[in-house]
Amino acid sequence: MRAPLKLAAEPWAYLGADEAIDVEHDLIVSTAASMRTGDDAAYAKAVFEFVRDEISHSPDAGDRRLTWRASDVLRERTGLCYAKAHLYVALLRAGGVEAGLCYQRLTEDGSAFVLHGLAAVLLEDHWVRVDPRGGEAGKGVEFSATEDRLVYTVRPELGEVDYLTVYASPVPAVLKALQSHDDCLALCEEGGLPSALEE
Repeated sequence: MRAPLKLAAEPWAYLGADEAIDVEHDLIVSTAASMRTGDDAAYAKAVFEFVRDEISHSPDAGDRRLTWRASDVLRERTGLCYAKAHLYVALLRAGGVEAGLCYQRLTEDGSAFVLHGLAAVLLEDHWVRVDPRGGEAGKGVEFSATEDRLVYTVRPELGEVDYLTVYASPVPAVLKALQSHDDCLALCEEGGLPSALEE
């Protein structure tokens, strides 16, 4: 059982819009409206499966397009883990469900680290983390309305970190990396992804 998640902003912020989570964009609004059926948990699951399965994880797909704004991710149908989380959160908020962004610090061998982006959703007064990354690494991850279901389990002995904070907006290190490049594969291959929350 993990420790409770902390909120980095006021509750109303988890329904709001910003530069990356453009909740009021016509494409986000219309897509949310077309998917919004059932209760909040059913909607959160439907959106999760849509983002996981219909939006490719750029490196897995060999796609050089670099998206970060939710509406662009939806239009281009591709994105890094951060971008997919931005879209997931935007669609949930457009459907009236509070959601935010979470992160993990991961490594393959303990020498080089990368920040991984995921999301959290408020369901029945309980925040649950979900990981719509999809692609090869995340293809087996299912949605749960009651417990965290993540692609990666952190290994503290290797210096990995599970950041237990829910952010209303993308952290600056993520936006800086995504906005300063135009080639997704080069960004990943050249070590341009953030390695921690603050860089």
